[in-house]
Amino acid sequence: MSTPISTPVPIYLVSQTDFAKDHADSQAWAQVTGFKAEPNTVCLVPGAEGSLAKVLVGRPDPVDTWTLGNLPKTLPPHTYTLADEWPADLATKLWLGWNLGRYSFSQYKRQPGPAIAELVPPPGADAAYVNTTSRATTLVRDLITTPAGDMGPEQLEAAAQKLCDRHSANLSVTVGDDLLTQNYPLIHAVGRACAQAPRLLDISWGSPDAPKVTVVGKGVCFDTGGLDIKPAAGMKLMKKDMGGAANALGLTEMIMGLQLPVRLRVLIPAVENSIAGNALHPLDVVPSRRGLTVEVGNTDAEGRLVLADALWEAVCEEPAPQLVVDFATLTGAARIALGTELPACFSNRPELAHDLLACGLTVDDPLWQLPLHQPYRTMLDSAVADLSNISNSSFGGSITAALFLQEFTRPEIPWVHLDLMAWNVRTLPGRPEGGEAMGIRAVFELIRQKVAKGAPETLVVQ
Repeated sequence: MSTPISTPVPIYLVSQTDFAKDHADSQAWAQVTGFKAEPNTVCLVPGAEGSLAKVLVGRPDPVDTWTLGNLPKTLPPHTYTLADEWPADLATKLWLGWNLGRYSFSQYKRQPGPAIAELVPPPGADAAYVNTTSRATTLVRDLITTPAGDMGPEQLEAAAQKLCDRHSANLSVTVGDDLLTQNYPLIHAVGRACAQAPRLLDISWGSPDAPKVTVVGKGVCFDTGGLDIKPAAGMKLMKKDMGGAANALGLTEMIMGLQLPVRLRVLIPAVENSIAGNALHPLDVVPSRRGLTVEVGNTDAEGRLVLADALWEAVCEEPAPQLVVDFATLTGAARIALGTELPACFSNRPELAHDLLACGLTVDDPLWQLPLHQPYRTMLDSAVADLSNISNSSFGGSITAALFLQEFTRPEIPWVHLDLMAWNVRTLPGRPEGGEAMGIRAVFELIRQKVAKGAPETLVVQ
């Protein structure tokens, strides 16, 4: 809780020119403290009797979502207000970044964290967007950061049910051997060795006559690598391997919470890739929902297997969705190519990928497109099955993984695949180390602009 004070402390974003012109009364104090209004630097200006008169923040160019992200945990725990008026879009960004900077994961700590500064909602800011996006991001971060012992397929189902209950959405679940009778053999094969049975979570929400969007999220709640077991260093962070599912649920929270006029379906194959006597073997051949057989060249390439069944279900629904998006912590190759903070984007529609990247830049949620380079498809050929789940080359791993997934889509249905880290390996303004929402604000904006009922443009299914 913030320390009550009679008047919120004003925060000024100042350039070096603004500072010299508009804050003459603070020049002496700035000289003592070394503040020169350089971007993202902060100066606390004292007032009478030891009070805090104002906060000066070096104004970056451009001002973005993360400009105030460090302040909630670094300023004294008072209530603050933005001293200047901002256009509605920037006011919304500044308030959102502040809210995201307040986040901490403290469920397992005995003592509560320190008090955190509060910000008075800036005039003109979109309160519904900020509050819903903050709630969605918190959901994503909490789900991913929770230890795998407390976030297995059953607990992920419970989180999805809680979300559905809050928004009057429907959740149906196919569990265990029912996956075989309902023809989801790849999901069953990957998850059958775990004590918690594998399952497919299927969420539906929205008006039946609204444009249809289907979201798929990789829900591998922990990944040992299976019989192709990971080394300790590679396994340590695998509680985050359900980051695709978490981000799918975060996007679901945004769509439902902001009442976007779409017909939404969310498919999450929730499994743990465990080791037991009934685990997949290397070079096993498993049928898929599509009917293609898959040779398991590596049991540690399991995420694409569970996604394959879910994606085929997504694209075979009638009427067909106008957009299918999947989120997955799929390949280390994407991280090698783009680092941990920039998700890779693939799409069967170049113009769709272009629009998504533009949306990401608009909301400070950047992505980078990689190609579905079709000549690499032969690298997935198998001598004994229709295709292999791994490439016969050590290069281009994120592309060949995306090409594998493309086998379980349909060319007439617009599809986007996001290969993301879902984890901050370092603390940045508004983005503490730990589980992270990546791409959900960009995808939400794409759906809002291009798919939702009443959008100025819609995606045309050809």
